Amino acid sequence: MKRKFSYSIGEMNRRLLAIGKSIRGYLVISTLSSIIGALAHMGLMGFGALWLLAAAGFCGNFALYGILTVGCAILIAVSRYLEGVFSHMGAYGILAKMRVQLFDSIDRVAPAWLIGRETGDLMNIAVSDIETLEFFFAHTIGPMFTVILLPLTTVILAFCVNPLYAWVLIPIYLMISVVLPFSALKAGRGIGMRYRERLGILKSKILESVYSIRDIQIFGAGERKAEEIQRANDEVNHASFWLTLHRQTVASFPNFFVYLARILILVCAGVLASRGINNPVGTIALSFAATASLSSTFNLTFVVTSLLETYGAAERIFQIEDTLPETTEPESPVSCGEIQTIEFRDVSFSYPGTEKKILDHMNLIIKKGDQIGIEGESGAGKSTILRLLLRFYAPSEGQILLNGIPSEKISFAELHKRIAFLEQDTYLFDDTIAANIAVAKPSATSEEIRLAAKRAGIDDFIETLPDGYDTDMGQMNARLSGGERQRIGIARIFLRNPDICLMDEPSSALDALHEKEMLHTLQTEYADKTILLISHRSSTLTGCNRILKMQDKTVKEK
Repeated sequence: MKRKFSYSIGEMNRRLLAIGKSIRGYLVISTLSSIIGALAHMGLMGFGALWLLAAAGFCGNFALYGILTVGCAILIAVSRYLEGVFSHMGAYGILAKMRVQLFDSIDRVAPAWLIGRETGDLMNIAVSDIETLEFFFAHTIGPMFTVILLPLTTVILAFCVNPLYAWVLIPIYLMISVVLPFSALKAGRGIGMRYRERLGILKSKILESVYSIRDIQIFGAGERKAEEIQRANDEVNHASFWLTLHRQTVASFPNFFVYLARILILVCAGVLASRGINNPVGTIALSFAATASLSSTFNLTFVVTSLLETYGAAERIFQIEDTLPETTEPESPVSCGEIQTIEFRDVSFSYPGTEKKILDHMNLIIKKGDQIGIEGESGAGKSTILRLLLRFYAPSEGQILLNGIPSEKISFAELHKRIAFLEQDTYLFDDTIAANIAVAKPSATSEEIRLAAKRAGIDDFIETLPDGYDTDMGQMNARLSGGERQRIGIARIFLRNPDICLMDEPSSALDALHEKEMLHTLQTEYADKTILLISHRSSTLTGCNRILKMQDKTVKEK
């Protein structure tokens, strides 16, 4: 089955060049330097040949050709330096911007799009794939222009010596500059993409194994995980093999035509000589200049083979940038004020790409101060209710109303201000404990952070640390228990002070004692707030005044 690609080569080139507009000053200088360097290379060979011929007495202007040859040599060195400096300055600048743009794209489609995605593959896209695009901006644009200019210059020179040389060289240049590159790109279109995908899978496997190394050691799963990584590594090597085979195959064909061009120039010289047309100086100068031109044009082959991987990386990035979010900001947002009521009105929902209904005409009314526990089997739709309320997804049918206002008319900023979400595992950033708590409110004062920690019952623990609230989580992260992490998450909620708190299995990592402490904290410090709590443990739901059970794709009061 023929593989379908999301983007044509022409479209990817247009998009990459459009991205490069912000560094066009750097690109113009590097491209001009590339062109000047390539022309200087031709001049070095051509004038060098004339210099030798002048030394042998076949032509005059020995000093002039010597000066021109040395001048071309200096020009090559200067232009190569300028090309390298400005092309990489521009390329690295644009890559830095693309990383930020990629984060913005992920932020736009998250969190729904992230569900089920491999973290390692995302890291590979954000770091390795974007780094691969450096080749396009630093090493491709210049050769695109030189591959047109050099053959044109050589053909004009050939016409000046004798039109026969030009007619012989034109088909050679067409093969090297047009036919072979486009054939190579078409033939190897999927190889680069396959390699980038396999590399992303391998990095995901490695990252997953590093994160779970303790569990792997405890359960003796090291050998099995090593086999999984080896299989992923073999797939990368297999894709790399085909990439290398394509590169070497493509590189061999231009070599043939380069040598063929040299032979044909000699044949033409012999044919012309047999007709009494002798121009040894012009023939030798053209031969040397054409050799330099063909060598520079030949470099396009290496550009093409490297572009296969670059296009694969670009396609993976563009797919994220062009992904439409499941929900969008309202054009004219409406403020809901403090949330007094939540109503699920005839809500049905199926996850994108599936026809299986998770919720089917569900109705539920929640009032301020309700502390609701939701229980049910895995996959019954408990977490889906929270995701719909947070607008990760939109209902397939029906509406969710906050104070009688459809949730899709409320801005994300206000929704996230009034609804907090505590998941099974609280993520801690590589920063201080104070900064980790202040994620919920960046403008919070030290007193506010400390008060939130006290209400969450984590203040005493923090004070026992050598640096207190300034303790770096990068050093402490692995030493924190699940209960301590959860309490930092609860401290974030207290600092945010939302109207509603959603909790998805908040006690899954806690023992009975810490679970009891956490529930006591919520009941005493959050008694006036609305809580929706999901748990498989009946003990976690004991403090709730309403218990709902997921059954038949809807909720029922117990």
